[in-house]
Amino acid sequence: MRVYIALAFLLASPCALSWDGYDYEKGAFVEIQKGNKVRAGEEIEVFDYDKGEFIEVDVQSIRRTGRSVTVEVIDSETGEDRTLEMDAD
Repeated sequence: MRVYIALAFLLASPCALSWDGYDYEKGAFVEIQKGNKVRAGEEIEVFDYDKGEFIEVDVQSIRRTGRSVTVEVIDSETGEDRTLEMDAD
């Protein structure tokens, strides 16, 4: 019985498995999946809801700004700088 309860909880709360945010310049919601090491110098995968696909980005910097975390990245495919405002909660 406990296994079913735990499984139901995991399936019902996908937010626990990702880090949600927004790219205000692109006007796109983004999501960083659990397991990505979000540190300067690391390459991570981000799901871009506007494109409907995962993109690879190089993390340039991370800083906490009040109720959010600003993650500066460079899109590995396009070379574009992107600023992701991630939920801090």
